[in-house]
Amino acid sequence: MTIYEPSLRSLAGEPASIGDYRGKALLLVNVASKCGLTPQYEGLERLQTTYADRGFSVLGFPCNQFGGQEPGTSEEIATFCSTTYGVTFPMFEKVEVNGDGRHPVYEQLTAVADADGEAGDIQWNFEKFLVSPSGEIVHRFRPMVDPEAPEVVDAIEASLPG
Repeated sequence: MTIYEPSLRSLAGEPASIGDYRGKALLLVNVASKCGLTPQYEGLERLQTTYADRGFSVLGFPCNQFGGQEPGTSEEIATFCSTTYGVTFPMFEKVEVNGDGRHPVYEQLTAVADADGEAGDIQWNFEKFLVSPSGEIVHRFRPMVDPEAPEVVDAIEASLPG
């Protein structure tokens, strides 16, 4: 199975797939609205606006598995993200990223090691995965890595199509 195959639902409840973004460099991020790292939405949105016209998109995956920090409904999450952080990048319905209910997308993502060679469970909200335009998971950045850190920006720029 490729990263493009698992079915998802958009935050609006419509059928969706990462396959809808085939050919783009993607940064997949498990997000939460009530986390100390929630201000990372600002950097994620800046990445989206900076690189969207060059074949890039952030994809947000709300998750409530870490301290209950994403308790809202899809509508509440959408409202919070748009009004508080001006989020324009695609968001999906809440998923589980760890455990028995782990979404198939995250089954694939968690098999990838970070810069220290460690794969496995998501550590916390705002863990980031860079996917190449061909669907290869090329980088994993742990939650404390700022979305605009040089290593993230350099990896995005190296993965842009064309």
